[in-house]
Amino acid sequence: MKIVVIGGFGVGKTTLVRSVSEIRPLDTEATMTDVGTDVDDTSGVPGKSTTTVAFDFGRITLDEEHVLYLFGAPGQQRFWFLWDRLFAGALGAIVLVDQRRISDSWYAIDRLEHQNTPFVVACNDFGDSHSPDTVRAALDLDPAVPLLMCDARSRESSKQVLIALVEHLYSAVPQGEPVA
Repeated sequence: MKIVVIGGFGVGKTTLVRSVSEIRPLDTEATMTDVGTDVDDTSGVPGKSTTTVAFDFGRITLDEEHVLYLFGAPGQQRFWFLWDRLFAGALGAIVLVDQRRISDSWYAIDRLEHQNTPFVVACNDFGDSHSPDTVRAALDLDPAVPLLMCDARSRESSKQVLIALVEHLYSAVPQGEPVA
């Protein structure tokens, strides 16, 4: 079962995949260069020295038959063309948000809604927090979309985000219908 983690540049997607994966995640982290600084807006992520240039991949075995495959998407605008491909076959997605840069998440939500991919929104803890109602209003989230607070560095917190996504997916299945 495929889950995609998306969001703006430097919101913690790689960190979330790393914290919850049972395997050493495959990542495509590359050192940021001065050339990239001219292309990517690094003002909101001081001290960031690496960036994802393709995607991150992690895995969580649920039981003998069910495995979650986690794909962390790159956040820079120049890599957004990859997103629709990553959404193909995904059960759902996590939109990771940095509350200091909420507007960086608008495109992610727009793409998921366009692709009809169910998602939850998780606000990563960078120390600046707004009320959930303020974040929901700023993102113009449908009331049915779960909004959570999390710390992507914490395995337990990241697991809770995944659990919330699975519960959201199950809640969308009409009662009495088999779940694939």
